[in-house]
Amino acid sequence: MESKLAAMLDSAIAREHQQKPKRSYLGASRLGENCARKLQYEFMGAEPDQPFSGKQLRTFAMGHHLESLVISWMKDAGFDIITRNKDGQKYSFSVANDRIAGHIDGVIVAGPDGFLYPALFECKTLNNKSWKDLEKHGLAVSKPGYYVQIQLYMAYMQLTEGPALLVALNKDSSELYFEWVAFDGAVAQKYSDRAVQILQASEASELLPRLSQDPNYFECKWCPYHKTCFGGGI
Repeated sequence: MESKLAAMLDSAIAREHQQKPKRSYLGASRLGENCARKLQYEFMGAEPDQPFSGKQLRTFAMGHHLESLVISWMKDAGFDIITRNKDGQKYSFSVANDRIAGHIDGVIVAGPDGFLYPALFECKTLNNKSWKDLEKHGLAVSKPGYYVQIQLYMAYMQLTEGPALLVALNKDSSELYFEWVAFDGAVAQKYSDRAVQILQASEASELLPRLSQDPNYFECKWCPYHKTCFGGGI
């Protein structure tokens, strides 16, 4: 009975996800991804080898709810965080004729003394192993993809005067990690240029190089576009 109920929920979650319109832009949050070809596949709307499972979709949804909870804690502590515009939509940006876009978690516009405002606010929820690695090594080393995301968000939202605040919640222990991330214009420019390269290659129907020519390379092996990439798909 329990497995039947789980299957019913998973089916409903998957059905709802499939009804959502596909992303028609290159997500700025993804530009720190190691493989440019993988980003091309995402931008071109290639079908992954396997759709997201119900469990994966539940995990994504839980992360969004936990991020909202962290924001409420921050507000309770006296930080004025705005997360949506006057139309009730998440704050976002788009460039290159809407082909590069991103949605931010929020902007801290005011708060306790001792901090610089306004500041970009980003929240992540991580399992214990990932969170511990972040705590030990810091964002740029432990989570370079997230680091690039924040740099691009700061640049495109013009929030570069002061550092951005990253808050990471440990989903297993409820511990919180805080890091103020200074703006690095060189990193933002490098990955903005990368986005343009991906767009240009996609428009010319030219596939960028794989991360590895070995289909068993660990990042390639677990890539959702493995069959497409090595099987001669798009």
